[in-house]
This record gives sequence, structure tokens and C-alpha cells, in this order.
Amino acid sequence: MTLTTDAARVAAQRLQEASRTRTPCEPVRGLLPDAAVATGYAVQSVLTRDAIDAGRVVTGRKIGLTSPAVQAQLGVDQPDFGVLFEDMACPQDTPIDIERLLQPRIEAEIAFVLGADLDRSDVDVDIARAAVAAVIPSLEIVDSRIAGWDITFVDTVADNASSGLYVLGDERHELGDTDLREVEMTLTGSDGEVLSSGTGAACLGDPVAALVWLARTAHEFGDPLRAGQVVLSGALGPMVPVTPGGRYTATLSGLGEVRASFTTGGPA
Repeated sequence: MTLTTDAARVAAQRLQEASRTRTPCEPVRGLLPDAAVATGYAVQSVLTRDAIDAGRVVTGRKIGLTSPAVQAQLGVDQPDFGVLFEDMACPQDTPIDIERLLQPRIEAEIAFVLGADLDRSDVDVDIARAAVAAVIPSLEIVDSRIAGWDITFVDTVADNASSGLYVLGDERHELGDTDLREVEMTLTGSDGEVLSSGTGAACLGDPVAALVWLARTAHEFGDPLRAGQVVLSGALGPMVPVTPGGRYTATLSGLGEVRASFTTGGPA
């Protein structure tokens, strides 16, 4: 095994232990030989293989770091991606057990369901749009196994792009010629207060552009996007902390709404 492979396994074990014990851990960057993009994905790959070996089923991908402001904060010039598993999907009208999460935050996104494979290196906007079977309003509950969200780019990539859970709305729309840059999003809390707002243009300039980036990157990594998979394209506005017992509703113009609620936690 190379140093990178050894280090990736050690970092993965730290993150797995945090998940198992529900105790956030120290950042993994100190365990890794460098902060290269490939280093973070090497750790993520170990986690993904272990999850699949344990019986979890891959259902898609999530895209993160689509905001230029967040990229600047972490000193990177590109998004990242994580893997979605079947057990991460939550029905929107069933309260989510907050004990499944460590440090949850929530953000509104546009989700795509693919109707065709995107297994080619020259994916462009037209090819990506043609592959989309449905557009759905979604909420991503992001989470970090790393204490205090003390993350750099390599930390969040290693930690499956800080993935947690996600909720899809009931409404499904054809993409057609819809300009997703113009979608307006409002995320409200339990009392109807506005917690976050934004537009489709906040997601890498256009959620379809985020899908193009992911398709090309996934193909380059040898694990291309497949028909039937869900893609969470990235936040349309700032993420906000999840509170026990909280209720959240995102309204996306032209696409409908999506809801998530959480248990209060603690003893039953």
C-alpha cells in the first residue's frame, strides 16, 4: 500500500468511528500527506467501498461548494461531490430522527432525476439537459463528522462532502426549456420566519452547469452518472442550523415546495 492509501484508510476509520459513536472527531487533514483534491477523494472512496460492502445502495450524488463565496472561504476554485445512499432519503412528511445526525444544517436545492446515462467526457449543457427526466425541489440536510465544522476542502471531500440526509418534494417537473437560473427560493422555519433565500443563479451560475461539472468529473473518476440516479445540484442560498423539533419549508418558484421536520431528540 502507498502512503496515500494507508493515510486514506486511517482517515476513513476516524470518520467511521465518529459516525458509529455519534461523537464528532478532529479534522482528518492532519492524517493526510497533502491537501490535494485526489487525497480527499481517496478517503471518500474508502468510505464508499466500505458502505457498499456493508449493504448500502448508491442512488446518486450531491454537489457541494457551488457558491463562489464558500469556494473562496476554503481556498478552492471548484465544487466537490459526495455519494447519496438509499438510506439517506427521507419522506417529507415523516419527522426525521435528529439523533441520526451530529451537527446538522439545512439548505434548499434543485434535484435532478436522470433519465439517461451521462457516461461521456464531452457532456455539455444540451447533453445534460436532455438527460434530465425530472426536476424536483429538495432539501439537503448536510452534516459533518468533524467537530465544530472545522473543515478545509480536503476534510469535507473526505467526509463524503459533508453529506447527511435529503428530502425530495412531491412535485416533479420536466426540465424542457426552463431557465433554472431564474428560480427564486425561500426557506422558512417553524414560525414562518425567512431563514434563507436565493436564486438558481447562486448554484454555480446555473444548476445545469453544476450537473455538467459533475457528469464530467464522475466520468473522469471512472464512476459515471447513471439513469435513475438523483443529483442534488447545490444550495440556492445560505445553509442554516437545524434545531431539534424544527420544521422547515422551501418554496421554489415554478417548482413547488418541499418540507422537512425533525424530532426533538433525547429519551423517548
